[in-house]
Amino acid sequence: MLGETLNAPLAAPLQDAARQLPRHLLYSIFARIGGSGLDTDAFEALRASHRGGFLGKAVAYDNRQKEIPPALIYSLRWHPVRLISFLERPYYYGAKKKYLDWIVSRQLATGRYDLFHSWSGDCLESLRVARKLGVPSLVEIPTWHRDRGKVDRPATPADPKANWKTNLLLTRERFLEEYELADLLVVLSRKAAETFRVQGFPEEKLFYLPRGVNVDRFRPGKRPPIFRVIFSGALIERKGIHHLLEAWDRLDLKDAELWLVGSVHEEAKPHLQRFARDNIRVVGFAHDPETYLSQGTIHVFPSQCEGSAKVTYEAAACGLPQITTRESGDVVTDGVEGIIIKPGDVDSLAEAILHLYRHPEIVERMSSAARARVVENFTWDDFRARLLDAYEQAMQMKG
Repeated sequence: MLGETLNAPLAAPLQDAARQLPRHLLYSIFARIGGSGLDTDAFEALRASHRGGFLGKAVAYDNRQKEIPPALIYSLRWHPVRLISFLERPYYYGAKKKYLDWIVSRQLATGRYDLFHSWSGDCLESLRVARKLGVPSLVEIPTWHRDRGKVDRPATPADPKANWKTNLLLTRERFLEEYELADLLVVLSRKAAETFRVQGFPEEKLFYLPRGVNVDRFRPGKRPPIFRVIFSGALIERKGIHHLLEAWDRLDLKDAELWLVGSVHEEAKPHLQRFARDNIRVVGFAHDPETYLSQGTIHVFPSQCEGSAKVTYEAAACGLPQITTRESGDVVTDGVEGIIIKPGDVDSLAEAILHLYRHPEIVERMSSAARARVVENFTWDDFRARLLDAYEQAMQMKG
């Protein structure tokens, strides 16, 4: 079963009707239910428990969908933390997460729930209550272990002079305690799992759950008449946008263009100015990334750290070969659906782009393989079925 071993190939989810699933799930997330990004993940996760008949309550910051009854969703849209929204983002962000955690811990304390599902950074007090009550818990890790694979990092001593504002911040120790308290940790990629293994976490505590994609919304389009590279995602250095711009500048390809689809952050502007070219189009943020992905030849995403980048699923569903990093997730098999490079390796990035530019026959082969891989393994139906496997495993761990 996927999740029993992170080295196993993708396998069909369990289909046993007599499964040990919860009766009343409590789900919490620092996001909205329905929408884009993490909001989509939340909605699809809730679909699994609602359709299974065991969604007790979901606590989130808003509800933007109509399939799941509003009575099952506790929306914090008009939360009192808004009164301190004037604070700098890290403090306000931390305050909102801690308020969510406080509300959820009170829900858990009622004793109505037999499984708790939340996200790293959102749930320390709730996990303490779950442990006290013997309620199985499952925590998703959006990226990697807080220490990103580094070991023997000393704990940060508590500051006795910390004021109320400082106490709003999310500390490293908060995340580490959540990892220990949770019964099951959901990791989104094998790279993410490795950052927990090196910290001594046992295999049985890690459950590998790749994300999904709407393969009807994201579909292959007509191949463009020129070689068009798409980058989709926030234009920030963590996602390697500066490395892509440098590689593109070096290549100076004819009959080729680069489209950058995503919100432009301040840190990207100097790189855009430095490497500006007539064949670079900055699209900016798009509510319909499929419109642009479906017009591309290849997708390039040289990110340095992700959980499992949603755009790699979307690009593959659109039939785009990808040049990406193992840090971006597991959608691409090197040499099959694309090319894997090391993050920050501009030489390899430029070489990979040039290779696909010169070999349209390889692009065609990888395009077909990319679409097939997501259709066969990464639909939202696959995701929900595997999530039920995770729930079952968490329930069994409490015996």
